[in-house]
Amino acid sequence: MERHNAAAITALLDEWSIAYQSIEHPAVGTMEDCLAIDKELNAPVCKNLFLQNRQGTRYYLLLTDGKKQFHTAQVSKALGVSRLSFGTADALERLLGVSPGAVSPLGLVFDTENEVTLLIDSVFRGCPALVFHPCVNTSSLRLSGSDFFSRFLPAAGHTPVWLDLPADQ
Repeated sequence: MERHNAAAITALLDEWSIAYQSIEHPAVGTMEDCLAIDKELNAPVCKNLFLQNRQGTRYYLLLTDGKKQFHTAQVSKALGVSRLSFGTADALERLLGVSPGAVSPLGLVFDTENEVTLLIDSVFRGCPALVFHPCVNTSSLRLSGSDFFSRFLPAAGHTPVWLDLPADQ
């Protein structure tokens, strides 16, 4: 499968019989840009953060509410890992086949060695639909929550770790 290719992601979803709604849009670079998209697709947009431990030996993809502030200490504490930081662009490209700005759990299909641990904020438990980039930031896909959690993730070979991240104070 070719990296950075939305068509390859949608072809895979088609192959796995996972329904999606697609929308093309100008390149988005901020969460504010992304949040405008959720109004059109009627589903929450996830904040997708690629993280690593201090040594750069463990990698994580965190999905949290796009409206929440990210606090490294909260996630580090929840995982029992000290000093998480943002992962490097090189590691992101190597492991998920995406560039910064297009981070997506759909890129987990490229992590065939399961080097990335998927972390999901429990706010998404039972969510009827979710919106993700198909590994490019010029389009977004709306998938049903049940398809993402019970069909996509197992097919991609990833089991999420659920985190109870506190709401912003």
